[in-house]
Amino acid sequence: MRSRIFALLLVVVVIALAACGSPSKEDVMKKLSGKWNDSKGYELDATMEIKTGAEPRLYDVEVWHTKPDFYRVHVSQEGKKDSQMIVRNEDGVFVVTPSLGKTYTFQSDWPAQNSQAYLIGALAEDIKVDKNATMTEKEKTYVFETETRNNHKKVLPKQQIHIDKKTLLPKHVSVLDETGEEQIRISFNKITLGTERKASDYNVEEANSEEATPEEEPAAEEESDANEKESDEQFNTYYPTVEWQDVTLLEEETVKTENGLRSFMTFGGEKEYTIIQERAVQSESTLPVSMEGDPVDLGFTVAALTENSMRWESDGVSFFLASKMLTPDEMIEVATSMSAGEMK
Repeated sequence: MRSRIFALLLVVVVIALAACGSPSKEDVMKKLSGKWNDSKGYELDATMEIKTGAEPRLYDVEVWHTKPDFYRVHVSQEGKKDSQMIVRNEDGVFVVTPSLGKTYTFQSDWPAQNSQAYLIGALAEDIKVDKNATMTEKEKTYVFETETRNNHKKVLPKQQIHIDKKTLLPKHVSVLDETGEEQIRISFNKITLGTERKASDYNVEEANSEEATPEEEPAAEEESDANEKESDEQFNTYYPTVEWQDVTLLEEETVKTENGLRSFMTFGGEKEYTIIQERAVQSESTLPVSMEGDPVDLGFTVAALTENSMRWESDGVSFFLASKMLTPDEMIEVATSMSAGEMK
């Protein structure tokens, strides 16, 4: 009898120790949600690598968030002078390009319905709402695999969120395509919880003037002509690298306008669409311009998406995509695949 009681007690102890040593997914989720969402705000610095184009692109990302709804996301590409900010304040959602002096305003609830991997509150919500989310425990990290909830979700349906066991903060996020291959990686360099900034820190005018550098007026007409010629020579045409069966480039034309060169590309076949691109020009007005459509965060820039069109600015180039055949997801797929060079 004693041996049976001893054996039973041993089984109970083993089960108890096993339960204590391996926290459940629900336990970890509860801790994460409390740590990430209960603070008054946060600030973070991250590096974003996007692999969807012909060549990988690296971006520096700086995020400020003050509860409940104030955000400022500053994205700049390594080696490029252009940058862009997404600002949400009490007046609405704004997209700011300081180098061009441009500000666009949207009537939107961003980022509530458009989760982004560099917003840690959105990552916590991703884990919470996905009933099929899985958790794998490694030596120093918890790895959650969840569905994505952003504009790329049909092309990039899954993400893996790597969380440090000690700090319970994300180390990096891998966004995966349908085959499970990593297409976007967000590496968090520094996260500070509990920060709370003043409303004036989210002022759009201040954000627009931070990096804007006034251009010197040309000393003579000859210098102006030389600058225009140089601008034309430096204008690189971008092509979509997305590969769709029976879709080909039917026509390409470049015309000269008062602002430089403008490129027209028409694609035909199963999916017809047109892309117009030209050098982005400095704004003459400091007032925000109301933009038609919904803001779509492409990761490296923010686009304005309507039912049949999409416009965005990136790398100093203004893009416009129009189609009556492409779905919004397909327009986003084209935009994220644009790469400078020759059509392959």
